[in-house]
Amino acid sequence: MSIDPSQLAALAAIVRHGSFEAAAAHLGVTSSAISQRMKALEERMGAALIYRGQPCTPTEAGTRLARHADDVALLESHVLRDLSPDPMQQAPRVRVAVNADSLATWFVPGLTQATGMLFDLVIDDQETSTDWLLRGAVSAAVTGQAQTVSGCNCTPLGAMRYIATASPAFFDIWFSKGVTAASLAAAPVMTFNAKDALQHRWITQQTAERLTPPAHQLPSTHAFVDAALAGLGWGLNPLPLVKTHLQRGALIELVPENPLDVELYWQTSRLMTDALAPLSKGIKAAAGSHLVKNTHAGVM
Repeated sequence: MSIDPSQLAALAAIVRHGSFEAAAAHLGVTSSAISQRMKALEERMGAALIYRGQPCTPTEAGTRLARHADDVALLESHVLRDLSPDPMQQAPRVRVAVNADSLATWFVPGLTQATGMLFDLVIDDQETSTDWLLRGAVSAAVTGQAQTVSGCNCTPLGAMRYIATASPAFFDIWFSKGVTAASLAAAPVMTFNAKDALQHRWITQQTAERLTPPAHQLPSTHAFVDAALAGLGWGLNPLPLVKTHLQRGALIELVPENPLDVELYWQTSRLMTDALAPLSKGIKAAAGSHLVKNTHAGVM
């Protein structure tokens, strides 16, 4: 079953811009034309593709089709760049899943190496970002899973090194008698969100016990550092973000020489390998410059 390119373009524009009117303006057609194209596409697919609201959002099927539209545009751009270069050609869009800590530390320089692309980044935990690939909602992802997703290529990137940190004042209050199972069970810890298991992994690495300390939720990489500096709680922070604070004593390491290294992988749709090659090259180069190559022996 073939899909009308104009209908596919209408869907992608609605998903990207959030309304039928904005999609019409982007494509240079009327809102009525967008509505007609969407009605025809939904009838052809036998499923709703857009939740009509403010803003409009895609259904699961709509997300998959919108990503397909972006992939088609990227493949066409890749071919035309070689056969018929056009400086006025619209840049294709690539949807990528990446964890917040990678985005805040090393990932952006990798994006800058892939010229002629627009990026739509989905932020998710590295342990669950493969779900986006499985649903066909992204073309590439930084993941914490070594197992290759079906239909994808998987490349090791290195490891993000995390340091368990706290302010000196917080440490004196909660860990004056040592970093033990008892003190870790009582001291307030910071987590990024409900998916974040890094702190609990470090606790188990340190104590061989599974503890559930009181926890703050702070869904921001930089707020995590700020909260540690302010003495709100302790938490695992990426080494690049806390190295200076550690050197000047604004933060201290809970247990010296006991980091948590999290292996990261770059998974891309196999069908998009050639078209994504410039992006993959940039991501691998950035990872090689910032991530740990030889991980800590005690890492889980």
